[in-house]
Parts: sequence; C-alpha cells; structure tokens
Amino acid sequence: MKRFAPWVLFIALAAAPALCLAAGDQAAAKKEASEAESGKWKAWEWANFLVLAGGLGYLLGKNAGPTFDARSRKIRKDMVESEEFRKEAEERAAEVDRRLANLESEIAALRNEAREESEAEKLRYSRRTADEIAKVQVHSEQEIVAAGKAARMELKRYSAELAVELAEQKIRARMNPETQDALVRGFVRNLDSSSSHNT
Repeated sequence: MKRFAPWVLFIALAAAPALCLAAGDQAAAKKEASEAESGKWKAWEWANFLVLAGGLGYLLGKNAGPTFDARSRKIRKDMVESEEFRKEAEERAAEVDRRLANLESEIAALRNEAREESEAEKLRYSRRTADEIAKVQVHSEQEIVAAGKAARMELKRYSAELAVELAEQKIRARMNPETQDALVRGFVRNLDSSSSHNT
C-alpha cells in the first residue's frame, strides 16, 4: 500500500491543474466578469504548478535516489563480474595456448609410449611362441621315442612270430613218421625218469 501512496498523490496533484484549467475555461467564458478574479486564478494556477513541481521533486528525490543507487550498484556488480569473466577467459585461452604448444611433444611422447608397448608386446609374443615351440618339440620327441619303442616291440613280436612260424615250417618239413616215433619214445622216457626221480 505504501508503494501506491506516492502515485495516488502524484495523480491527485496532476489532476488539480486540469480541474483548475476547466474552471479557468469557465472563468475565461466569464472573462468580462471581473479582472480581479482572473488574477486570483492566475495565482492559483501558479500555486498548483508549484505544489505539483514540489510533489514531483519530492517523489523523484525519494524514489529516484534509491533506484539510481540500486541501478548503479547493479552496473558496478555487472562490471566486476564481466571483469572476472574476462580474466577467466584469458586464463583459459592461455591454458589452451600452453596445451597447443605442448601438443607436439605430447604426441611424440604418446607415439614413443605406443612404440615401446608394441615392442614389449612383440617380445612377449616371441617368448611365448618360443616356449610353445619348445613344448611342442619336447612333446614331439617324447611321442617319437614312444612310437620308436612301440615299433621296436611290434618288430620283436613280429620277428618272434616269424621265427616261430619258420621253426614250425622247418620242423614240419623234417617231421616224418620215424621222427615222430622217436620223439614220442623220448617223451615217454623222460616221463618215466622224472616219475622215478620223484619217488
């Protein structure tokens, strides 16, 4: 409500001269009435003007000062903030310039690091490959030795079978009825002698 009070006063003071002018228009119509009265109206208009000017001056002095002070403070605050923003922008620009200046050295460092990692990885793979090859060679040698043993055993078995077959063929070739009788007699003799030894 206090905010509207000065405006109501201002409107009332602004309307007073208009009312006075309307009354003055009536006075002009009755101009012939009296010159003394016309002088009174002129004085009244000047008094109204002075009251209006004083009221406006009072309102402006009361309200304009704080408004202008607040506006000045806001402008100063905005100027300080803009100065801070300008400084931050300059610092960021300087940081970007420093980074750009160091960009080539950083790229070279990254390339060197990538090259070193690549060489280390190659070395790891070559070692791993050598270890795998050594394992495969050991395993192959073990398989070769096992296969050689198996082949020798198979060869011995086969040789034994062949020898038995050959011996059997030779024995059959030499076997005739007289040889068979001699063998049976010899076997029976061996049985008799072994039974007499046992008793």
